[in-house]
Amino acid sequence: MNSRMSEREGFAALALRLRAEGISDKVLLKAAEQTSRSLFTPTAFMDAAYSTRTIPIDCGESMEGVDQSLRMLHLLGLAPGQRVLEIGTGSGFTAAVMSRIVERVVTVDRYKTLSQLAAQRFTHLGLSNIVVITADGQQPTSGEGTFDRILVTSAFSEMPRSFAERLVSGGQMIAALGDVGTPQTLVRLTKIGSRFEREDLMTVRFQPLLPGVAAVL
Repeated sequence: MNSRMSEREGFAALALRLRAEGISDKVLLKAAEQTSRSLFTPTAFMDAAYSTRTIPIDCGESMEGVDQSLRMLHLLGLAPGQRVLEIGTGSGFTAAVMSRIVERVVTVDRYKTLSQLAAQRFTHLGLSNIVVITADGQQPTSGEGTFDRILVTSAFSEMPRSFAERLVSGGQMIAALGDVGTPQTLVRLTKIGSRFEREDLMTVRFQPLLPGVAAVL
């Protein structure tokens, strides 16, 4: 009973914070409410599941505060029928929320451990429209075609033009631009022909997108 109450209270506080920012997307909020954040949060940090703090997870990685996660999904402009590519599965929370809105989510992580744990959570929740891939996020996802939206929870030092070919015409990508150790700019990139139209959104601090697949983890 207490855990269920805590979950409800945590989400209610989150919804109030987001609405104060002008984020009142009912579809997104319902998807988040249906996706127990606690299921994706390490036991030691359960009290912070619905907080704004960044939480460490396996493989030396972390999950953004829940406000930041939903803020990015709001900016991504998710809608039914879309195909979404996520680079950086992490705990799997954002992929799970997106899957309740869009047609298909392909989520890629370089750590096999994170991919496996996320896949187990998706199965537990009965989410069957998520494809989990352990791979180099900078390389094309074989056989998956193009996407309406791309979300990258890592930073690029320069414009990631190689991702343009993975987007449909008019498709959008959200990623951070800037060097590690400095405030980066979260940008929304809209594909126009073979180029990106850039819109700066907010300041963030993300780790760089590393090449390759982790050898051990």
